[in-house]
Amino acid sequence: MKRNKIAALALILVLAFSVLSACAPKEAAQTETGISIVSTVFPAYDFARQITAGTDANLTLLLQPGEEVHSFDPTSQDIIRISGADLFAYVGGENDIWVDSVLAGLDARVDTFRMMDHVTLYEEELTPGMQPEEEDAAAQEPATTGEAHEWDEHVWTAPVNAIAIVKAMTAELIAIDSENAKAYQANSDAYVLQLEALDASFRDVVNAASRKTVVFADRFPARYFVEEFGLKYYAAFPGCSAETEPSAATVASLIDHVRAENIPVVFYIEMSNQQMADTVAEATGAKPMLFHTCHNVTKAEFESGATYLSLMEHNVLALKAALS
Repeated sequence: MKRNKIAALALILVLAFSVLSACAPKEAAQTETGISIVSTVFPAYDFARQITAGTDANLTLLLQPGEEVHSFDPTSQDIIRISGADLFAYVGGENDIWVDSVLAGLDARVDTFRMMDHVTLYEEELTPGMQPEEEDAAAQEPATTGEAHEWDEHVWTAPVNAIAIVKAMTAELIAIDSENAKAYQANSDAYVLQLEALDASFRDVVNAASRKTVVFADRFPARYFVEEFGLKYYAAFPGCSAETEPSAATVASLIDHVRAENIPVVFYIEMSNQQMADTVAEATGAKPMLFHTCHNVTKAEFESGATYLSLMEHNVLALKAALS
């Protein structure tokens, strides 16, 4: 149902674009002096921002600050922005199933950068105690059927993946805009060093930790993160779940895990109402804390200059508390 809805919306928007495309993209291109990069989510936007710093690059983030990615629907204006871009950067997962239809409907080819193409992918998984989507619960089959699951799209949550994405994006931008190649490469090299330091900070926390389990009383968009650092996790919903109301069994399962392992912190993620984390924390004495998965930022964070690095550096401290 969700896929059909988004695909149908994409087709409608392509038709809307055909009416608007005669003048808008061309006029927009004439007013810009540097390369134009349009990104769907904050990590792609911020990576491009770091690479192109100090140049005349024009950056656009389609997902507005404070907007939830799982409810994002592109507008006709978004499609116009994509059509006029020198590079369109997107994730490539379930929430981007509208992209292929939009790109196919454009009159001219747009260079694209799909983040999921540059890392080793993991499938979304349904762990014990995790609540499945309502529409899938009745149709669940044993894992032995070999049926393919959706790829987890939150690839940037592991800093090593962020490094791989930044390096690949740098190469793409240099290919498109060779005049700024030296600036792009210098910015990228400096940024990669910062990302490597971030990765080392997480490894120091994990290596010194007295436990290796985290609990997310929320969706779980951190599969790449826990896999990279060898952590065990319990969570309420898969990363791309559209569910927001947990069952009593799901809440009880999380409470049992927190009590059994005496876990001191229960995580919630950005754009969450935090209610489930508060409920589990109240029942167990654990502390609710934000683990920022960086898919988007609030308006206040955006205006204050939040970056992938600043958000993930907060997560270093949060993880240290959770593993103590």
